[in-house]
Amino acid sequence: MRIANLKKWIGLGRGGVFRFSETGLRVLSIALAIGLWVFVNAGERGSVMPLTVPISYRSLPAGLAIMNHPPDFVTIEVAGPRTLLSLLEPERLSLRLDLRGVAPGQSDFKIYPAMFNVPRQTSVTRISPDQLSLDIDRLVSRDVPVKVALEGKVADGFKISAVEVRPPTVSINGPGRYVSQVTQVETQPFDVKGLSADIERSIELAGWNPAVRYSVTRVEARVEVGEQIADREFKGVKVEVKDPDYRFRVDPKQATLTIRGPRLKLSSLDAKGIAYVDAKGMMPGSHELPLQIALPDGMQLVHQSPDKVRLRVYRERLTISADEQHPS
Repeated sequence: MRIANLKKWIGLGRGGVFRFSETGLRVLSIALAIGLWVFVNAGERGSVMPLTVPISYRSLPAGLAIMNHPPDFVTIEVAGPRTLLSLLEPERLSLRLDLRGVAPGQSDFKIYPAMFNVPRQTSVTRISPDQLSLDIDRLVSRDVPVKVALEGKVADGFKISAVEVRPPTVSINGPGRYVSQVTQVETQPFDVKGLSADIERSIELAGWNPAVRYSVTRVEARVEVGEQIADREFKGVKVEVKDPDYRFRVDPKQATLTIRGPRLKLSSLDAKGIAYVDAKGMMPGSHELPLQIALPDGMQLVHQSPDKVRLRVYRERLTISADEQHPS
């Protein structure tokens, strides 16, 4: 009976050929609709997808700079149908942070779900980080002097007499917190080891902070080298008498001299003959004469004692050399 009813319901005809009745077609349509609904809703079933979204910082006012290193990406979770989530592209969801109106100091930016352009039927459920902090500073410029960084020692007996640099100042530009700390800009080391003459060289500036820019990166430096000047005291210098016609006696016979000049030349200076009086044309009698000092070129008399000497000229004409004629 049941088999007969089933055949009747589905319309089994002669020869075993199926013929659907109107009722059967309705049942089949409903079954197909249910299957399609199940399929579609399986694809529309809620899901969560994590995405790494790039951040772009835009419209920073001129004359300002970001000092810290804010993140380049933010991680979000998007909930929605799987079919829609599978179509999401992180690059198209880029977070565009508008920096118009920021001022020097710290600026905090809260990140909201509405800032991400996700499709309908999806929503941003989680953001990490959900707040960004930017350290903003003002860009400034100033002129500072250039200092040549000398390295090594010049040759013995010499000294550095002058250091010139062109240009003498450079303009620096960068964040105010760094530029305000700069009082001068040094060069790379300038080696003067063993120098005994002037030298000129092009040399690079020494950058201490990459955030600070210089108007020039090289300067022309000139180092002038001169002989060291020193003072030397000579004691017991014999007082010479030049061109005497008569026998004589000089008092005092020795002098003390302080002479200034190049240190190396001064150390080898022989003081013999540099202190004297001129006896030419002096007639017998007692004479007070200025003590004269004859110095090589480049030497200078700082002090002498005495300033004058007494020359006693006798009536006896000289028949022997002046060095042999002093009475005791």
